[in-house]
Amino acid sequence: MYGELISVAVDFHRHLIRNIKGIRESQAIFDDLAESGAEMQVAIAAESAGYIESHAPLITRPFDYGTVITYPFLKHNWQQTRFSNGTRYGVWYGSLDVETTVYESSYHWYRFVMDSYAQENTVIMAERRVFNVQCDAILIDLRGKEKNYPQLVATHDYVYTQQLGAYLQRKSQNGLLVKSARCDGVNGTIFTPEVLSDPSDVCYLTYTMNPAVAEVLIERRRGMPWFSIVM
Repeated sequence: MYGELISVAVDFHRHLIRNIKGIRESQAIFDDLAESGAEMQVAIAAESAGYIESHAPLITRPFDYGTVITYPFLKHNWQQTRFSNGTRYGVWYGSLDVETTVYESSYHWYRFVMDSYAQENTVIMAERRVFNVQCDAILIDLRGKEKNYPQLVATHDYVYTQQLGAYLQRKSQNGLLVKSARCDGVNGTIFTPEVLSDPSDVCYLTYTMNPAVAEVLIERRRGMPWFSIVM
């Protein structure tokens, strides 16, 4: 079925870089809702009741939750992504370099902002956390295959890649390497959390944009622009 496409595998042993929502400085997440210490403890207990324990949450977060934004879902409620339709399994995405994670996450954050605040004319900011995760696995290598299979890097249509992801997941494959759809970088798409280990922080990033301007500004150090991406 996919013989020509999945004809190459690599013995992969290196870091993949993950880019998720995160804040540079810790905050009390209920301080704007709780008026007393007792109310704060109730809020924390309620939030913890829905939390799924994990020995390595930076690795397992995408497998334990249907979304990484606000609410912990049960395992079967996965998020729909390029290589999963969100109904049977979760996918962990990382990149070979930090810049690729920025292009990927900026694209999705920009779409979220435009869906929610397209009519606004104000600066909107988001903070991100970037970290390394060691990956030791045999991975299907799709790098370069996008020339003959442009569906691999389609901008919006994920039907083909979701079917491919489901096939590989059913065959108990660890994951794959594939060109980013947002830049010339490479992404790692992981189906089995057991091949990931040793998370470590790389940096924090700040994304800034105005919905009136189709551009995202990225800062690695506060007040010092790193680069910008025109959407």
